[in-house]
Amino acid sequence: MKISLKTIPHIANKIAIDLNKSGSVTMTQGLERVAQEAEKIFEEDVKKEIALEEKVDLICDDNEEEIEFQLVDERQLFFMIKKKLAPEFGVILNYEERFSDISHKILDELYEEDLIHFDVSENRIKNIIYNAITGFIADTQEIEDAVMDKIRSYKKHYIPGTDEFDILHEKIYREEMMKRGME
Repeated sequence: MKISLKTIPHIANKIAIDLNKSGSVTMTQGLERVAQEAEKIFEEDVKKEIALEEKVDLICDDNEEEIEFQLVDERQLFFMIKKKLAPEFGVILNYEERFSDISHKILDELYEEDLIHFDVSENRIKNIIYNAITGFIADTQEIEDAVMDKIRSYKKHYIPGTDEFDILHEKIYREEMMKRGME
């Protein structure tokens, strides 16, 4: 699943909470600092993908006439160009590998910044981080369904994409996250 900038703080909080609950880690400066570092690492990664996609969009826009003439599926072409340029931007497209790489980076940063201490293997801590990320993603669809069900239950009809909808969606999303202990 593709991660958006909007969901990064939620994932970072889950990482911090899961590390704290694991019993394998001692946090030297608290949950918030751990979450901030995780958020920073994730944000760098997502911004690289955004830059990659912007470059791919430019290429597609510059060749729009040729694409239309060739009757090529634009989504498929977009992905093919993205796949070709991904190494140049340092983006891993396979999500399992990507989340593993991010988990390593987060662990390294937490250790280097002396934000955590542990007496177990680094791999065990990396797995806690990785499982927090993948667990969050698995829970996201369930949360999104609950949020949309709640919005649809209101008498007033909210239109997706409007400011009013977005504000309500974010509020209910945070409530669902807190209810599930993910924030």
